[in-house]
Amino acid sequence: MGNLFYMLLGLLLMSSTCLADSPVKPGPKEKCPVCGMFVSKYPEWTAQVKTKKNAVFFFDGAKDMFKFLAQPQKYVPGIEKKDVTEIYVTDYYSLNPIDGTKAFYVLGSDVYGPMGRELIPFLKEEEARAFLRDHHGKSILRFQEVTPQLLRELD
Repeated sequence: MGNLFYMLLGLLLMSSTCLADSPVKPGPKEKCPVCGMFVSKYPEWTAQVKTKKNAVFFFDGAKDMFKFLAQPQKYVPGIEKKDVTEIYVTDYYSLNPIDGTKAFYVLGSDVYGPMGRELIPFLKEEEARAFLRDHHGKSILRFQEVTPQLLRELD
């Protein structure tokens, strides 16, 4: 079920013209709805989700963002999966925001994020492969391959 959701969400977002919008930076009081951490303390890990009603939710890493995407109503009552219009993560090397549905995520490396083991996002596959080699990663995943089971294993 998780794989199907992410695959359909990715296809919806890739075909959406909403991705022409740009990500915004979190303010100093923005908290991750999953873990409660202040997001602006970790700009190199920031991820964000925007909704149809222009609500923006910030995360202290891709792992918490994926947890939110799997069950948004668990973290923010009234928000549903179908409300999500944009997803951004921070590219590990450039520190630029990138489309989270198109990123390459390295799993199982020796690099940890603010919440421990993390999915490390990259815009370019070749950079993800180099990082995987240099940091003893286990695999490279695409957006639709990240499942709730995998996220539980990271905790």
